Amino acid sequence: MSSAPAFKPFNLALIQLGEVGPDKDANLKHAREMIKKAASGSGGTKPKPDLVVLPECFNSLYGHLQFPIYAETIGYTPGEPYDVISSESQSVKMLSAAAKEEGIWLIGGTIPEREAGTGKLYNTATVYSPKAGDLVAIHRKVHLFDIDIPGKIKFKESETLSAGSSVNQFDTEFARIGLGICYDVRFPELAATNARRGCHMLIYPSAFNTTTGPLHWELLQRARAVDNQIYFAMCSPARDLKQSYHAWGHSLVADPMGKVIAETEHEEDIVYAHIDPKVFEEARAGIPVTTQRRFDVYPDVSKGL
Repeated sequence: MSSAPAFKPFNLALIQLGEVGPDKDANLKHAREMIKKAASGSGGTKPKPDLVVLPECFNSLYGHLQFPIYAETIGYTPGEPYDVISSESQSVKMLSAAAKEEGIWLIGGTIPEREAGTGKLYNTATVYSPKAGDLVAIHRKVHLFDIDIPGKIKFKESETLSAGSSVNQFDTEFARIGLGICYDVRFPELAATNARRGCHMLIYPSAFNTTTGPLHWELLQRARAVDNQIYFAMCSPARDLKQSYHAWGHSLVADPMGKVIAETEHEEDIVYAHIDPKVFEEARAGIPVTTQRRFDVYPDVSKGL
C-alpha cells in the first residue's frame, strides 16, 4: 500500500438525516438539499466542510424486507475508472453530482446494492471526490447486524444481505480515511487494520437503535478512537417513531484521546467538527502505544490480508 498523505487540518460535517420514507425520489431530493446546506456551513454560520457524510440507508427505509425493494446496481470495481454517466444507480448519480457541484468530499452514507451477475444484496457505502464527483471507493458492510435481545429487539440483516469481504480506505489531500458501517464498529480488528494501514480517521455511516444506542453507541466509538489513537465518527439517521426501526441518532465525533468533540441529539441536524492533526500527534507521542505493541507475544491482526 502507498504511503498515507500528510495529515492536515480539515472540517467535517455529519448529516443526521430525517424525513426518510418509502418514496426514494423524495428521500434523494431531501438528502441533496441537506448536502447543500451542510456544504454551505448551514448558510455560513459554520466553516465550510471539506468532507460531508450521510447516514446508513439514507435513500430507503431500513429493514431486511426493504433492502431488495430499494437495491441499486452500482457496478464499481476498485482501481478501475467508473463512468457515473452510464451508472444504473440513481443514488450514485445524485451523490456524484452533489460532490462536484458543492466542491466537497462526500461519503454517501449507505444504500442497498444489488450485485450484477450474482443478484447478491449488500449494504454499501460510496465515496466521491470534489473535482469531478468521481466514485473513488466503496465499502460493503463486513459484519451483518444479526442480533436477538429477548423482549427488546430482533433483527437479521443476513435474511437478505450478503457480507462484504474487504477492508477499505481512501486518500484525500488532507487525510487517509478508513470506512466501516454500523455493526462493524463492534469488531476492533477492522478498525485496527485500517489504523495500521495509515488511516488518520475512521468514519462509519450507521443506524444504531434505541436499545443498543444508549448501551454502546458512544462507548464503542470512544473505545475505537482510544484503541487506535485516531479520530472516529459515526453518522446516524434522525429518529422517526413513525417507522418500524427507531434510530438512536446522536451522531458524534471522538478525538484520538477518546474525547467527544461534537455530538447532537436524535432530531435531524448537522454535526460540524474541526479535525486537528495536533491532537492525533500529541496522543501518539504522549502515550506511544503504536510503537509499544508486542507482536512477538500476540499476532498483528492487520497482517496477512
